[in-house]
Amino acid sequence: MSVGLDAWLARIEKLHPSEIELGLERVRRVAEALGAASLPMPVITVAGTNGKGSVVALTRALATAAGRRVCVYTSPHLQRFNERITLPDGPVSDDALCAAFEQVDAARGDTALTYFEFTTLAALWLFRHSGADLAILEVGLGGRLDAVNLIDADVAVVTSVGLDHTDWLGETRHRPGRAGPGVRGGRCPGQPGRRTGAPGGGAAARRPRVPGGGRPAVDRRR
Repeated sequence: MSVGLDAWLARIEKLHPSEIELGLERVRRVAEALGAASLPMPVITVAGTNGKGSVVALTRALATAAGRRVCVYTSPHLQRFNERITLPDGPVSDDALCAAFEQVDAARGDTALTYFEFTTLAALWLFRHSGADLAILEVGLGGRLDAVNLIDADVAVVTSVGLDHTDWLGETRHRPGRAGPGVRGGRCPGQPGRRTGAPGGGAAARRPRVPGGGRPAVDRRR
């Protein structure tokens, strides 16, 4: 008898005693067993406190208009869990999600995974088998501590950095500021956004220049 999506999600919620457990070691072991520790397509990660959804949506729109087949992973969802995972042909189906959950469950063995870790691994497994040529991944919890950060990015975008997840990241912007750049895998290029509350003339507000010209490539003040 097959298990439906709602039953799977209810079960996944109970697999770990905590909502969050920091560290990537457990998740990496399961990802390797699952064959989802890397993705075959270029990856753009988007981290930060505010503006991640807008950056993801704009990047997806630009890539799609350029003829790219795009996968997108975001969280949380508004109405249905399926909104978190978009494949090249649209939001993931219930059947595809359930198939991915079965794969993760088999790969994890007796390893306890949080709800987010389990579902992130399911998304990565789906992306590996999607035939997409670009993946856009939203990263949370300061970047480096997030399960999504298992995947090395080809381009990393960090939007504005403010006080968030203070129980885990501390009460100042400096600690989230250190965690956020953790989304940059290897020597990938990064595009930082303006830090929340930065003065208008500060370094965090400087705009990149187009080579050979004086006009800004991206206006991050908006």
